[in-house]
Amino acid sequence: MEQIVVKSVNISEKKGTIKLPVDRIKLDFHGVQGDAHAGSWHRQVSLLGTESIDKFSEEAGRKITFGEFAENITTEGALLYDMRPFDRLVGEHVELEVTQIGKKCHGDNCSIFREVGNCVMPKEGIFARVLKGGHVQKGDVLTYHRVFFVH
Repeated sequence: MEQIVVKSVNISEKKGTIKLPVDRIKLDFHGVQGDAHAGSWHRQVSLLGTESIDKFSEEAGRKITFGEFAENITTEGALLYDMRPFDRLVGEHVELEVTQIGKKCHGDNCSIFREVGNCVMPKEGIFARVLKGGHVQKGDVLTYHRVFFVH
């Protein structure tokens, strides 16, 4: 099982804006409390790996800060975009189920896209729903569990 380290937790009160790092976030069955994307839907929590951010930083020619791609949880230790729907990320206090890999970019409504003309979330960001709520903070470890279906 892969161990994934939480490098930052981030929140924004308005959609289409960068998220700002905070000390910790609280997850409930609607997603991240206080975040604009919380709700009863399949993209409650967004995650992006430093592996993707570092690659994009090099392409953009500048350092990208955590939360700038509007991810709630910035991670290190796994290529998140290689995960599949229904896979699980389990921490000491939380459990997330992967629901979607990538998404349509907000385009001109996305601050990073307006500046750089490109975005990494459509291909490498992942989304999850909360199966078990609790707090997440920098330094927490999530264990990756691939779900296999037998026919």
